[in-house]
Amino acid sequence: MPAASADPLCQAYDAALLDLDGVVYLGGKAVPGAAEALGQAAAHGMRLAYVTNNASRSPSAIAAQISGMGVPASADDVVTSAQAAARLLAGRLPAGSPVLVVGAIALRIALRERGLRPVSVAAEHPLAVVQGYTPDLNYGLLTEAALALRAGASFVATNVDPTLPTQRGLQPGNGSLVQVLVTSTGRRPEVAGKPQPPLHVEAVQRTGAKRPLVVGDRLDTDIEGGVRNGADSLLVLTGVSAPADAVLAPPRQRPTYVARDLDGLLASQPEVRASGDGEFACGGWTARLTADGGKLEVSGSGDPVDGLRALCGAVWSSDWSADRPDGAVSPEVVTSAVDGLGL
Repeated sequence: MPAASADPLCQAYDAALLDLDGVVYLGGKAVPGAAEALGQAAAHGMRLAYVTNNASRSPSAIAAQISGMGVPASADDVVTSAQAAARLLAGRLPAGSPVLVVGAIALRIALRERGLRPVSVAAEHPLAVVQGYTPDLNYGLLTEAALALRAGASFVATNVDPTLPTQRGLQPGNGSLVQVLVTSTGRRPEVAGKPQPPLHVEAVQRTGAKRPLVVGDRLDTDIEGGVRNGADSLLVLTGVSAPADAVLAPPRQRPTYVARDLDGLLASQPEVRASGDGEFACGGWTARLTADGGKLEVSGSGDPVDGLRALCGAVWSSDWSADRPDGAVSPEVVTSAVDGLGL
């Protein structure tokens, strides 16, 4: 079930490993209340690290952007998938090795900082191809990358997020663009970003965290990354993953805590209580899943997020787990129950 915490999360954990898109900002604008919440968390002694799968901008550029939103941040506080990919490659290739870059200048800078030589054409005989998100991707560069991969270069992707959240809606992410090379060459990349370990390891090493809390808006990257790396996590409902997604999450993507937004860092987390008759209660809400998984009931009043926590407890604790091959609680049943919360 979702966990409880008697202490505010900013006191229970020494560092927050925060996603950016959909958590701190959305489409270039700060999520309402995010700067204030992060400022208070930092004042309570929580170290803040901004850990992003987006490899298109440098840490200094990201820090300048979010500082302009009132978020406490320096370049040293930003950890990108470009840096994780560069560290991964530098640990395997001789210094000065050519690496063909399908991505932005920030990715090229990260490679240079690790002693590697970014190139743009297959004629340079690159030992690796690394692909990161860039809005300026062109066919010619994809062609060079495909030729290099067919010649035997290793393949690393900074991340494989299928979408990128913006104010206009979800747009194609790096994972969608990586599929061009996967389809044309039959090669699949090793991934440096979330949910794979390299980016998490980079963030923990940089912060020196002993008890980190992963904070994100995506179950398939942020939260799954926390689960894979043995770290507790907080899902905020300001970005990609919706409340119903949390209830339906398979075990590998279930967050430790759920909150509406980053104010959750400043609060204790209520207990989800199970009764012997199959009811799960949190705050003023109770939830029950029928034995056949065909009906999910929720009733009560108070903070709707408490109702969501109760629903998570009812579904997660049942045999009708969302990743069971022989049956699962249907999305329609969950959506209907979540709609009753008014989230």
